[in-house]
Amino acid sequence: MTIAPHGGKLINREAPAEARADLAARAAALPSVALGDREISDLELVATGALSPLEGYMGKADYERVVGEMRLASGLVWSIPVTLSATAAEAAAAKEGSDVALRERATGELRGILHLEEKFAYDKRREANEVYRTEDEAHPAVSFLMREAGDVLLGGRVTLLARGAAPADEVPHRRDPAATRAYFAEKGWRSVVAFQTRNPIHRAHEYLTKVALEICDGLMIHPIVGYTKGDDIPAPVRLRCYVALIEKYYPADRTLLSLLPAAMRYGGPREAIFHAMMRKNYGCTHFIVGRDHAGVGNYYGTYDAQKIFERFTPEEIGITPLMFEHSFWCKRCGAMASSKTCPHGAADRVALSGTKVRELLRAGELPPPEFSRPEVAQILADSMR
Repeated sequence: MTIAPHGGKLINREAPAEARADLAARAAALPSVALGDREISDLELVATGALSPLEGYMGKADYERVVGEMRLASGLVWSIPVTLSATAAEAAAAKEGSDVALRERATGELRGILHLEEKFAYDKRREANEVYRTEDEAHPAVSFLMREAGDVLLGGRVTLLARGAAPADEVPHRRDPAATRAYFAEKGWRSVVAFQTRNPIHRAHEYLTKVALEICDGLMIHPIVGYTKGDDIPAPVRLRCYVALIEKYYPADRTLLSLLPAAMRYGGPREAIFHAMMRKNYGCTHFIVGRDHAGVGNYYGTYDAQKIFERFTPEEIGITPLMFEHSFWCKRCGAMASSKTCPHGAADRVALSGTKVRELLRAGELPPPEFSRPEVAQILADSMR
């Protein structure tokens, strides 16, 4: 039996295929709100149950309590606001108790319908400080909040009518929560550990996942393929790295690669909780939390994303976090290790900065095999040329 979804029920807000044409025809006469990449990702994640128990964009009671206390109005643990902002003109045209068409900003394509329950103002600076711990607009989420988000939030349940078209190479690896749960059940995996990533998997990440796999029946490598900041490795390149690595270095019968169409918030500690809740909905029982999880810049302490789990009881979280320190190759040990297991100093440890790795790759040089598997390094080097 798989783990229960967060809140106890896996939500499904995707319109049945036979109803979509009628709903789309009705939407033609509705006022509309334009969705950016993040809101589109959230719409699809809500509709497929990845953000259970949410059934739409948050109303005021949920929003205020999440920002201030990391809980929904019901008291259930939740750490990141999932909201839909609107311009003044969009908000004025939308009537509470009525439906609103949700259209992709770039193309005008109809994506879904919002069953609008309430409109409310919000304090952007409060959200920035409470959720992201900064008002600095160099932080990607704060930049979005201050520069792009509208001044009015629209709350209500949603109905998804059309998903975005996934790139062809992603299609075999896209699985909704119901599908991953069915896969785990078919495999007989009673314990499944999830690994969140927005980067290629190097030897340190490989080490963490394999240590976790020693105590769990299965491993789901679950990289984000929604919005990431511009200097992150693009999703198509990362996908080639994941496939090559898993084919050669992971047990096929105990490893699943599945893609998460979520947008990164770079919210550090709060996003670690958010990521854990999502993986619980996908059916995972354990979740890896490493060094500087979901961090950016110097806004969060190295292990703040681990410490935040101490604010809640294990029963409230429901998924078991596996905490790992920074790992590295130790020349004297001749193995991957961390400061918990290795007595040797920095001079014996192979640790390269992201800047140094990019310099090597651009020069056509591969990082040492102690840092990256050669197959992964070659794909990255080829992409940078």
